[in-house]
Amino acid sequence: MLSWMAWTWPTGLFFIGLFTAMAIITFIEIKKPGTSERKGALGLTTTRGDRLFLSLLGSAYIFLAWLGLMGQPLWWPLAISLGWGTFCFWKV
Repeated sequence: MLSWMAWTWPTGLFFIGLFTAMAIITFIEIKKPGTSERKGALGLTTTRGDRLFLSLLGSAYIFLAWLGLMGQPLWWPLAISLGWGTFCFWKV
């Protein structure tokens, strides 16, 4: 049924993690609506969804830059991306 895409464990885990993050953000927003706006280090007023988007977009650029400049293995960009995501939710 899903033979049109090469589903691997890393691909499946990526999508599971992405949809889990979106579900958690949605659940928190339903529980406490409108309480997440703040002005952070970049001078932007952001919500939880904005911070999730910035962390995912930044992580994609980190991985693409790493692949373009260094190649594999991808453990270092994973660590850098986790740090970027932590920074986005903590300071942005």
